[in-house]
Amino acid sequence: MSDQLAGLEAAVATLTAQNAALRAENGALKEEIARLKGLPPRPKFTLKPSGMEQATSKPAGKKGRKRGRGAVRDKLVVTSEVRLKAQVPQGSRFKGYEDVLVQDLRISVAVVRYRRERWETPSGERIVAALPPGILGGFGPELRRFIAAGHYQGQVTSDRLTALLCGMGLHISKRQVVRLLSKGLEALVAEDEAVLRTGLETARWISVDDTSARHAGKNGFVTQLGDDRFAVFRTTMSKSRRSFLSLLRAGRTDYVVNDAALAMMRRLAMPAPLVARLARRRARRFADEAAWLAHLEALGFDRLKVTPDPIKVATEGALWGALCEQGLLEGTVIVSDGARQFGVGDHALCWVHAERLVYKLQPSNPADRRAVEIQRALIWWFYADLKAYKRNPDPKHARMMRARFDRIFTRKTGYIMLDRQLAHLHRNKEALLRVLDRPEIPLHTNGSENDIRTVVTKRKISGGTVSEQGKIARDTMLGLMKTCAKLGVSYYRFLGDRFAITGANAVPTLPSLVKLASA
Repeated sequence: MSDQLAGLEAAVATLTAQNAALRAENGALKEEIARLKGLPPRPKFTLKPSGMEQATSKPAGKKGRKRGRGAVRDKLVVTSEVRLKAQVPQGSRFKGYEDVLVQDLRISVAVVRYRRERWETPSGERIVAALPPGILGGFGPELRRFIAAGHYQGQVTSDRLTALLCGMGLHISKRQVVRLLSKGLEALVAEDEAVLRTGLETARWISVDDTSARHAGKNGFVTQLGDDRFAVFRTTMSKSRRSFLSLLRAGRTDYVVNDAALAMMRRLAMPAPLVARLARRRARRFADEAAWLAHLEALGFDRLKVTPDPIKVATEGALWGALCEQGLLEGTVIVSDGARQFGVGDHALCWVHAERLVYKLQPSNPADRRAVEIQRALIWWFYADLKAYKRNPDPKHARMMRARFDRIFTRKTGYIMLDRQLAHLHRNKEALLRVLDRPEIPLHTNGSENDIRTVVTKRKISGGTVSEQGKIARDTMLGLMKTCAKLGVSYYRFLGDRFAITGANAVPTLPSLVKLASA
């Protein structure tokens, strides 16, 4: 009987493995068919979150009573008062008033005729009175704010915004709505670029993430970076270290060959003679990509057929050299999910993504399942102690945590796939334990995933972008919206001030608030 049971268990394990292999093969075939048809890639459905972060965040002991949010009426500012008379029988006595606060909204269409004076000077020059600021293409700043807030913050499509506005009595087309969403934003684009530069200059850490995005009918990528004070989004057509380093330059276009650049080239396994060839040249600074590539061609790098690609490695090194010269990432830790393009500078890894490698394993027998459960319990326990360490750092405790990490991730469980994942995580020990030296950095990239969810939602609702202006507008407006939320600034009021609406409350520049928040 026992032999039959063992045989059945072996057969079930074999069939389970075969089923998993067939599922993987089927998914690969579907993706290949979609690629040949020119269809977008199928979304990758993953297992539900492992719950490590939530489980280690639960307070000990019984749950206390949830604190109330307070009376809403205490936060309201009365703008007008109306006294209502009651119909009462004769002989009644007046006993004061019973107050009721009612919030309402007034939206109406206004058409203003601006009569601009025209003058002609003695020399024949024609002078016309200037329009008030904020007017664009025959539409006023209040309408621009409503459309921008509805589209970017409310995630309302341009079609629905057009229908809504026309229903209110406004004469506007979808093309005009799209134009108001993407044009006249030069000042906001400059402010978003300044937010990135100020954020990188003052950040102790930044977390990064990316997601797919369609632009001009092609597959691209939106990269997010930020901390608890700011968020910035940039769309590129390449998911590479070169694109990430270019983004970190915060608007500058130069390439620099200095000691930091040469050191990175060596770290990326560029042959020593090629590094020496770059180091011997007097030219060390190049204004833009065209000048840099011309320099590499003059050195003969484009004719070399070696691995790694010398042009790719040299370009990444020169970009890193430009960053180091600016000092933007000096003392800044980059926290990522482990994607290779983010592995630059002082780097730390997300623990939630690390534990997910173990969580996603699919053991086929009870012994392997038990091994995974035990290992996950050890990782969760260690993660909870890392969170406690962040609250109360101690050098002695840090040494103990490093030794404990070695014990956990060098265990031999007997489950081959699990042992391989543990060995992989142990090779990333320094990046996973960077928090022991820098307790202020987060243990995960949940903040980045929360930020970039805005881009994902907009992608589902509105699809991709077509024009360069539309791409820049999306990145800029979503980044400014997230930065406002982190700084406690109303995005609606921010737009009112930036679009020069009469009577709008003044909002300080976001870079100044980002810098103030770091103090």
